[in-house]
Amino acid sequence: MSEKKELLTTNRKALTINLEGTRYGTIAEIGAGQEVSRIFFMVGGASGAIAKTMSAYDMTFSDAIYGKAPRYVSHERLLTMLNHEYRLLKERLSEKRGDRTRFFVFADTVAAKSFKGTNDGHGWLGVRFQHEPLAEPSEIIIHVRLWDRENILQQQALGIVGVNLIYGAFNYAANPQELVPSLVDNIGTDRVEIDMLRVSGPAFANIDNRLLSLRLVQHGLTNAVMFSPTGEVLQPSEVLHHKAVLVERGSFRPVTHVNVDMLTCATAQFMQEPMVKGKEMLVLMEITMNNLLSEGDLDAKDFLARVDMLGHIGFTTLISNYSEFYRLVSYFRRYTKEMIGVAMGINNLLEIFNEKYYEDLEGGILESMGRMFRHAVKLYVYPMRQDAYDRYQAHGQPAGALASGGSGHAFSAGVMITARNLQVSDRLRNLYAHLLENHNLDCIVGSNPAYLDIFSRDVLQRIKSGDPSWEKMVPTKVADFIKERKLLGYAEKVPAAV
Repeated sequence: MSEKKELLTTNRKALTINLEGTRYGTIAEIGAGQEVSRIFFMVGGASGAIAKTMSAYDMTFSDAIYGKAPRYVSHERLLTMLNHEYRLLKERLSEKRGDRTRFFVFADTVAAKSFKGTNDGHGWLGVRFQHEPLAEPSEIIIHVRLWDRENILQQQALGIVGVNLIYGAFNYAANPQELVPSLVDNIGTDRVEIDMLRVSGPAFANIDNRLLSLRLVQHGLTNAVMFSPTGEVLQPSEVLHHKAVLVERGSFRPVTHVNVDMLTCATAQFMQEPMVKGKEMLVLMEITMNNLLSEGDLDAKDFLARVDMLGHIGFTTLISNYSEFYRLVSYFRRYTKEMIGVAMGINNLLEIFNEKYYEDLEGGILESMGRMFRHAVKLYVYPMRQDAYDRYQAHGQPAGALASGGSGHAFSAGVMITARNLQVSDRLRNLYAHLLENHNLDCIVGSNPAYLDIFSRDVLQRIKSGDPSWEKMVPTKVADFIKERKLLGYAEKVPAAV
């Protein structure tokens, strides 16, 4: 049995850095006090590691040092601070001690709880550092949310996270499995959320930022992370801010014609909504952690394959740990008051009406529906043929609420099941009718009938078995991508020997 790693206190981490002898740098902080530098000075020996500390609260002073900024608590401002302070550090100290010193700059720009207490605490923290003397710098940038209700507690939390970030950069750069959870050492996830993490530079040459972000969700440091089509790690609050949001949840293993057709049709309808016209809009594909972990431990290669496929055909991807849709909607509501649309198939709609998922809610399924539909939310439901649904159930998929025919009124094989004619259990029928009547549910129109027999699991089986018919079930770009990268168990079929 491996020995459990000792958890160093915050003070011990700071003192270790102070006494190490080869680290030397600057700490620059805007907002929430000089909490990080205070810890380094408090533990003693700071002259061995700290060249300068500073804080420019007044905007005029801040602008004079770092240049004007449209927003003072922003990613852009943090980068300006890191650039300015690192350049000064190198200019003034390289000749004197550059050959034996690993320089670093830590910076943060934070809005803690105000005196009036009307704002949410959040901020950007970053550390730029040399992993070896004379090396090009590497960098870690994070965005944090501070959940304490009192300003003094938020300041304390910020100091702890800042020390964790600096210590992690110096000691865990080569081991993201230790780096990510260490960011909340001695504080936990009930006081802070880290919803964005990005690394760069030679110390992280073999680290994929998307995997680091996934670890944030896996370890509970945040509930969701987001990636651009090019694979860039995005900060959700900035991307979602004041935008109408349309999301489709799926396994995307692989991305099929159904996935794309569903979102294309739903997008066309969503854009025509009176509350969406003329507004900025964001379209997302979402994968839940439950989906990623469905076959046991997290498969990093499989995860990256899905994100790469979605990005290759131009989609922004969200990874979340929200199993229930009402929790996902509540997450979006943190950042936008605009309309939210959710595109889904009949199978997912039935899962929403499965009461077992709401046993932890005092109000059960009624409470979940109240949370999900309380403001400008609509579900866009993709159709399914009865025979396809029967095959879906035959493969052991959960039925959720009773499907069409579940009350003894089965449709014939060729009948199309839609949000309008779907039959749920008797006890939920009035609730379902209420949602239909109030336009919280809408049928997706214009879908391609040729795609209605496509299921991801069937496509995956054909890929693994070498059956080439799978290529017609996915977009051409996806098929080419899978074959080129040999993803999802794909192997070229070897001709039989003659």
